[in-house]
Amino acid sequence: MSVLVMKKEGSMTSLVDNQIEAAEKEWLGLWKQGPTRLRWTKVPLQVGDLAPDFELQDTSGKLVHLRDFWSNGPALILFWRHYGCSCGVDRAHRLQNEYADYIKLGASVVVIGQGEPERSKDYSQRNGIPCPVLCDPTFSVYEAYDLLEGKPSQIVYDAPEEYLRIDYETGAELQKSRHGTDGGLVDSPWQLPGEFVVDQTGIIRLAHRYQHCEDWPNPSILIPAIKESIWQNEA
Repeated sequence: MSVLVMKKEGSMTSLVDNQIEAAEKEWLGLWKQGPTRLRWTKVPLQVGDLAPDFELQDTSGKLVHLRDFWSNGPALILFWRHYGCSCGVDRAHRLQNEYADYIKLGASVVVIGQGEPERSKDYSQRNGIPCPVLCDPTFSVYEAYDLLEGKPSQIVYDAPEEYLRIDYETGAELQKSRHGTDGGLVDSPWQLPGEFVVDQTGIIRLAHRYQHCEDWPNPSILIPAIKESIWQNEA
């Protein structure tokens, strides 16, 4: 039994390592390209609009409908930065402290991340994310919820000119310095997060799109939006 477990764990580790390697290449390629989605070409989803539903894999690889999270009550949907961003680690810590309050209100909470199921599971476990994590490595859901990319000035604080100019060699050196750490640079360097409250009928009640990578909404904003979702459906 232990040999089988070791083999399984070994293969899983190898798979995650391969996914990280591919995600690092993606990060560097997108760094070189620079941000491309800096403005909306149409009116973005807003309060009162129907939330788009998607079928996504969870960390076990199971396909899950996003609508399942608001089918029995309001849902708080958190779109994550990439899995090497320190902002994501800080948001995970904040979520740990806030989570019980959202659940007590009857809300479901779900994270949407950029990684594959295996890498998302590893990240979730390492950072103690208390809710399910769904996987959107193609950014389809990010784009459907009209989440923009950010400029270097929104992503890297007090950035030297090399970062602001998106110098390729500077980006490559930065990624190399963080390779093999929990802060390894993977996925999209530019994707900005967002947080949405959706009511039981699938209507968006709060749309918070980050203006910079630490633009976390205060629970004092999220909790009233969840309460409004319940009251408006009871009316």
